[in-house]
Amino acid sequence: MMEKKKAKIGIIPLVAVLFAISIFVTGISVYFSQRLSTNDNVRRQMEKLAAEVAAETEMAIKEYPAYEWLIRYWFDHSSSLDIEYDMYFGERNVTKRKLQEFTERNPHILMKYSGTDEIEALSAYDQALYAEITYSWLITHINEIKRAYKVDFLFCVLTDETFNNQFFLLSAADKGSVRGTDYEQVYPLGVTVTVSESQASAMKEAKRNSRHLAAAGNYVDYYSLFGEMDDYTVLTGVTFNVSTMQNDVNSGTVHGLVFALIHQILLSAICLALIYFFVLRPVKNVQRSIQDYKDTKNSEDVKTHLSKAVLLHNELGQLSRDVVSMTEEIDDHVKSIETITAEKERIVAELGLASRIQMAMLPGKFPAFPDRTDFDVFASMDPAREVGGDFYDFFLIDDDHLCITIADVSGKGVPAALFMMASKIILANNAMMGKSPAEILSNTNAAICSNNSAEMFVTVWLGILELSTGKLTAANAGHEYPVIRRAGGTFELIKDRHGFVVGGMPGSKYKEYELELGRGDMLFLYTDGLPEATDNAGNMFGNSRMLDALNASAVNTPEEIIQHMRGAVNDFVASAEQFDDLTMMCVKFN
Repeated sequence: MMEKKKAKIGIIPLVAVLFAISIFVTGISVYFSQRLSTNDNVRRQMEKLAAEVAAETEMAIKEYPAYEWLIRYWFDHSSSLDIEYDMYFGERNVTKRKLQEFTERNPHILMKYSGTDEIEALSAYDQALYAEITYSWLITHINEIKRAYKVDFLFCVLTDETFNNQFFLLSAADKGSVRGTDYEQVYPLGVTVTVSESQASAMKEAKRNSRHLAAAGNYVDYYSLFGEMDDYTVLTGVTFNVSTMQNDVNSGTVHGLVFALIHQILLSAICLALIYFFVLRPVKNVQRSIQDYKDTKNSEDVKTHLSKAVLLHNELGQLSRDVVSMTEEIDDHVKSIETITAEKERIVAELGLASRIQMAMLPGKFPAFPDRTDFDVFASMDPAREVGGDFYDFFLIDDDHLCITIADVSGKGVPAALFMMASKIILANNAMMGKSPAEILSNTNAAICSNNSAEMFVTVWLGILELSTGKLTAANAGHEYPVIRRAGGTFELIKDRHGFVVGGMPGSKYKEYELELGRGDMLFLYTDGLPEATDNAGNMFGNSRMLDALNASAVNTPEEIIQHMRGAVNDFVASAEQFDDLTMMCVKFN
């Protein structure tokens, strides 16, 4: 089932998405930071304005030298005073008549400049008139301050520890304002109101710090400490309705944000266009050139496509030059690989031919002597590479003498194979001349040492079996111990005396020894590739496992012995790589 080709997403859309995300995140952060900053500025301006209003209100009260006496009097007699709350919108004749009456009764008293002592010396009736007249003047002034500063609420209260507030000054907005104790009415003198917890907390902060600004929804309350009177604290309060201002601020912030976003979008579009024309399009050209080279393997086309880009003195120009240089180097490398591959194929073919030639030189047809029943022989060789350095040989010197030899050339590969073939021929030629095993090895050693510039050598075990008697004459030139099994017995090593390797030193002498083979005896020969076969853990097969494997087999022919031994070695090494040639030969005397 074919896999669905994944849709490609261009870099420009990805960059555009990143720009959009950055614009969105920037817009949100700018909006909130600007809003916080603006709100903070509004708060500071409100606090400054409220402080000015409170200060002007307090100055209006302190214009009367007897203001402390007045506050106390208003507080104590709030329920009995006849107050005209706004002289501009009320019946102005009331206060005018009271002033005329007071002046007639007390011509020596100046209303705005009389001190506490002068007022306290008056009769109770005149004190009441004075308090009513000054209150009407003051509340009218307070109303003017409120209208001038566009304050929503302007008041003075006497508050106790439980924050029960008694109003003694509360401005009115206009003529339509009604003074009473109902909701949305202007409180008259002496009304006591219990404020909310948030207002009480704000008043507490004002008592502690002389002033405090608190926000409550759409309103901003400012409290200023005016003074203390007995168990009461006198506070001036200013309240602004900032909903309109906040709406204006929010609207201005949104408009500014939209304006900024439009600029960012335009700037992003310009940046994307510049990125496309001066970065992505040249990079796309480089990418297309690489794709074409992948299909055509023609570096000249790449050089043509990137001819303009290579002239740029920036990273893109360097990239283009590197791509052109890389394709040229790849072309050279491909040509080199093609040459090497052709040479390697030739070598492999020649090695295959050499392997077939080498195997053809070894006796490979079994049974080797189908018309002879007095003995049986079987052998195998598994080279570690295409060709190996081990060899075996067996042939009849005459009708009564069988020559048996197994050898292992130093090294591996082609040099060992060439040395092996030369050694095999020299050994066979000397054996066919009727010489003894010792003479064969001595003459072979002399022949090899006479022209051995490669300084290679070969270990050899060679024996001549007299078929009529079972006498085996053998000599060992540094080779592995042979193994023998007597009829009805077990396989055992023959620890014969070794001579020096053939080809190792001119003039080497070799000694022979004799064995008597009886009917049914078997001789097993091998190279060091058998005991030195190694598994993945680095453990070697060894002579002990070899003897155990030979004796564990119930088979009784040379071929079965060889096949069983090969299976035991394969099971031991498992997946480990074969590092040495493995050659075995088995002879049974009948």
